Amino acid sequence: MIIHVSTAGARLDAPEDLKAFKVLVAEGLHGEALAAALGPAGRLDGDHAWISPDWLRAASGRAGDAAWVQGFEAMLAYAAKKGWVDAAGAIRGHIERG
Repeated sequence: MIIHVSTAGARLDAPEDLKAFKVLVAEGLHGEALAAALGPAGRLDGDHAWISPDWLRAASGRAGDAAWVQGFEAMLAYAAKKGWVDAAGAIRGHIERG
């Protein structure tokens, strides 16, 4: 899963790739502008963004696919074991520039 963030907002690419998770941010987008661009996808926290699992489900277009849902839940469980899920259920994604 790749969350692309630009001045136009956030979009999800590769929802079928449940082994990768990153937030790819457009060059020049920082601070409050980046936080605003994330919108309902998540929130900014330093070099990371906390991404809403509800947003991921909706943006994936696969919420009705039982196999995808099972894989997504397994990804969430793995992330939780690693400490990459906060108390609200958001998933920590490392910000990369591109």
